[in-house]
Amino acid sequence: MNYKAGIVKQTEFFTTAELAKKLKMNVQVVTRKVQSGEIQAYKVGKDWRIPEQAVHAWLESTSNQTVKPTKSKTAPKTKIVKETTPPKESRRYFLEYILAQFEPNRDYREREVDRIIARYHGQSGTIRKLLVAEKMIEFSNDTYRRRAGYSLSN
Repeated sequence: MNYKAGIVKQTEFFTTAELAKKLKMNVQVVTRKVQSGEIQAYKVGKDWRIPEQAVHAWLESTSNQTVKPTKSKTAPKTKIVKETTPPKESRRYFLEYILAQFEPNRDYREREVDRIIARYHGQSGTIRKLLVAEKMIEFSNDTYRRRAGYSLSN
């Protein structure tokens, strides 16, 4: 089984109506975000299919807040804490999802890397730097390459 086939088998897909219901949003709002490319999706016939990873990526890219529990007995049970970067584990999952889009043993120019990243996130320069910092891709001689020794999480 190749890697992409494995992703499809392990991925949950949502329709725009299912995602809207899950996120308690209006279905037209979700549909507009899909049609504009803000949320990555696939058109199957007349309906859209949204992979679970695309939902996570969109939520991570549009939110700078996360809900964390408080420890005080008198305080409310949760409070909103500003975060400028996503939690490390979800960030790694997102970066690995993008990394899977790169062919092993192939050199990419910066423009090609940015074009691939732009499908999933608006700040391609930031994500490119994170991929290098996390040692998922290597930069040498003005080209980027998926690091051969990096193993994707399951």
